[in-house]
Amino acid sequence: MELIADALLFDLDGTLVDSLPAVIRSWTAWAAERGISEARFASIQTHGRTSRSIVADLVPADEVDAADARIQELELADLTGVTALPGAAELLARLDPARWAVVTSGVRRLAAARLAAAGLPAPRVLVSADDVRHGKPDPEPYLAGAAGLGVAPRRCVVVEDAPAGLTAARAAGMATVAVAGTHRPEELKADLVLPNLTHLSVTGTSRLVLGAA
Repeated sequence: MELIADALLFDLDGTLVDSLPAVIRSWTAWAAERGISEARFASIQTHGRTSRSIVADLVPADEVDAADARIQELELADLTGVTALPGAAELLARLDPARWAVVTSGVRRLAAARLAAAGLPAPRVLVSADDVRHGKPDPEPYLAGAAGLGVAPRRCVVVEDAPAGLTAARAAGMATVAVAGTHRPEELKADLVLPNLTHLSVTGTSRLVLGAA
């Protein structure tokens, strides 16, 4: 199967960078500080959502601001082991910077720090949790990414690893490529499902043609 696009919108964590060990350490420490059990934490959906939306499921409403600020502090302090996922650096190096963006559920400072830690280039367009009112699975983040690049949503392809992000992309009217790493392939509803970015072929300049390598 081939997909045609004018621009690519990439999720960050689990798609371009492997931050999972740092994420686990930070959230484990945060939950321990709050007295939240492992079972309680595991009972909610986390991957692909903003930290604030996760926190709001776990603490009283009047404590959300402070609790969210604390998890952001913990995550920014732990960049150990954050690396580029297979194929990410090579793919971004081949793309025109005007034709790709990063759309993440993380805050801007954390996204920039993880990209730098992984040795990946800073995108011209970065949409973060700081830039939208509604995070994934709402389509707002991906619509903002398309607008930032000046490309119609239907001419964008989203590259994601999480069901929440894929739902957001579909709601935005965009084609989808899923990379299986944080989720099993059968959990990912996308136009194209691949093991990782080394299996994604992107050719062309004015029009990008995507397929399985």
